[in-house]
Amino acid sequence: MNTFRTTVLFALTFVAGIAVHHTALAADAPATPGKPMSREEVTRILDSNRKIDTTQGVDEKLKVRINGIDQWISVRGKDRRNPILLFLHGGPAAPAMPEGYTFQTPWEDYFTVVQWDQRGAGKTYRANTEEAMAPGMSAEHMTDDASEVVKYLREHYGKQKIFVLGHSWGSILGVRLAQKHPEWLYAYISTGQVVNGRRNEEEGYNYALRQAKAEGNATAIRELEAMAPYPGPGPMTLERLGMRSKWEMYYGGLAWGRKDYQFDVDAEELSPDYSREDLDAIDKGSLFSLHHLMPELMATNFDHVTRFECPVIVYVGAHDYTTPHELTEEWFGHIQAPSKRLVSFADAAHMMMQEQPGRFLQHLVNDARPLAEKAGDVAPAEVVRDR
Repeated sequence: MNTFRTTVLFALTFVAGIAVHHTALAADAPATPGKPMSREEVTRILDSNRKIDTTQGVDEKLKVRINGIDQWISVRGKDRRNPILLFLHGGPAAPAMPEGYTFQTPWEDYFTVVQWDQRGAGKTYRANTEEAMAPGMSAEHMTDDASEVVKYLREHYGKQKIFVLGHSWGSILGVRLAQKHPEWLYAYISTGQVVNGRRNEEEGYNYALRQAKAEGNATAIRELEAMAPYPGPGPMTLERLGMRSKWEMYYGGLAWGRKDYQFDVDAEELSPDYSREDLDAIDKGSLFSLHHLMPELMATNFDHVTRFECPVIVYVGAHDYTTPHELTEEWFGHIQAPSKRLVSFADAAHMMMQEQPGRFLQHLVNDARPLAEKAGDVAPAEVVRDR
């Protein structure tokens, strides 16, 4: 991997969007003894394993015309009578659809889960020209896109309200959407929240430098101190962002106990929801989106955006320094909402739904789903009899 692509890969960890070079896997023939499985065979097995065949189930991939461009969504759930949960992915342009199969399938017992490839991301990037997407490449316009997605889901699936889960970059859109249309939401679920772009960078940098000094990592110390003061007063560059992200990720600030993001890259390669062409579009969309959105990432400041007219549930990883957990916990203390709850995952960083998937689902079911139950927007539960 050359220096530029390495820089892009690390830079995108700012909000957990990793631009990766997807190496083509063989797709020639079904597996035979002593021969590795082809990508085609692996994805067929994965898709068969998670097949939805219940009477009330839904499994759709849809191309929806939104604000002048075609945008892709995936809708999956075991029972349409369950509440809808819209996942706003990170990045920008780091779609969660290709790796969603690694954590999402159990969610589908309790929610109808919607993955949306945002403007500039994945399938949506591939479906449009950059010229068509460029005028809407801002947080304001992409929040309008999100609003249109919610309108479509409410109308198409007959729902008054839904849940919105914003992860990382998606948390910027999530806060803005919750401020704009609280009446559409059972709750805003904040996950890996971006609170303040510049403070975010400063805290992540300081964490990496502390860890490097504690370990005596001369290379990390030299490379980090060469950027001081960080982030500095000027515009952010991919190179500077990438260097901070490189060492913050190395010390577990993205995925606790891991030094890199290869586990997620590998999962994307075997995605049953993405074709080879879709995977190839991730890199291109990431570069395109960062070009347009990096200044807005850095300028994000929700320090005083703390009054919500819908319930707010905040999930943090106790080791998250991609979006530092201390900033989110401080922000949560000032939130005023009809109800609010903070959950800290002890053995997770930024990717908590993949790092602690069982506990994450437990909290979605216990913290969020009861808000829909009060409105009768859930499928019938299991019948339990004690002897």
